[in-house]
Amino acid sequence: MIATKAYAAQDEKTPLAPWTFDRREVGPHDVQFDILFCGVCHSDLHQIKNDWFPGIFPMVPGHEIVGRVVKVGDHVKNFKVGDLAGTGCMVDSCRTCENCKQDLQQYCLNGNSPTYNGREQDHKTPTYGGYSNTIVVNEDFVLHISKDQDLAAVAPLLCAGITTYSPLKHWKVGKGHKLAVVGLGGLGHMAVKFGVAFGAEVTVVSTSPKKEADAKKLGAHHFVVITDQAQVKAAKGSFDFILDTVSAEHDFNLYLSLLKTNGVHICVGVPSKPAEIAAFSLLGGRKSLVGSNIGGIKETQEMLDYCAKNNIVSEIEKIAIKDIQSAYDRMLKGDVRYRFVIDMATL
Repeated sequence: MIATKAYAAQDEKTPLAPWTFDRREVGPHDVQFDILFCGVCHSDLHQIKNDWFPGIFPMVPGHEIVGRVVKVGDHVKNFKVGDLAGTGCMVDSCRTCENCKQDLQQYCLNGNSPTYNGREQDHKTPTYGGYSNTIVVNEDFVLHISKDQDLAAVAPLLCAGITTYSPLKHWKVGKGHKLAVVGLGGLGHMAVKFGVAFGAEVTVVSTSPKKEADAKKLGAHHFVVITDQAQVKAAKGSFDFILDTVSAEHDFNLYLSLLKTNGVHICVGVPSKPAEIAAFSLLGGRKSLVGSNIGGIKETQEMLDYCAKNNIVSEIEKIAIKDIQSAYDRMLKGDVRYRFVIDMATL
């Protein structure tokens, strides 16, 4: 077994603290890489607090992981010691269902194995994430990371990046489309970058007027304050697509009113409580309310390669692991531009 240092939550009420555990030895198809940086996702806090479902404790969060390979199994073909590597939100899947065969492991019909707060495919062994010094992952779920980009700023691409890239690609958002990005946080700022890169006319919709300057700096063409009735009235019926990144409670009916006929509202944020959707909000313009969840491994590598080619990374603030609780507090207040990333050398 591989002795591993980490920060873990022992239960939903206890702050993260140092913890040690054993990872499995490197098997024939495994890659072990030492973690250099790990992004801090809002879902880390949701899962620690049991906001969505009962957690598996002790819990080591973190699924935006980049590092350097230190050992590979005898049958590993695509990685060697010294390579840069990354792992996102999942570390395995059944491989055999219809979705897995279509490179849609995120929708594995038998349940994929989340990088943390989940179980391996034996359905017994808990998974532990990237707030740790090393990780062992089957090579099919390890991604190649470019050496030409800031590794810390690449880390959030493994979740925030692919979560916004995948739906924009699936619904073919691009030139000639008007895209509204709701919320300018870790997900939202990546949605702006991708939307602009794909050629869409991008508007950021936010509750905070203070974010307009940042939105424009990121490339957004327009900005709408959702609490300003005059601005909302002017924006009604104007968007082809809405990419909704907000994980707090909000009025979906209000945002649906901003869509054109046949418009699509795409949910990637995950509020803790179910939303109430009025039927007329959809019927009035043959509108669609849809959802999307990360991307498969093939698409995630495609996204990473696209970002390397087009010099796209996340806007980050590096932190020491000891400051994770204060980072969570700031994240809840929206006081981060736009993703915390843990420098794992501080573990």
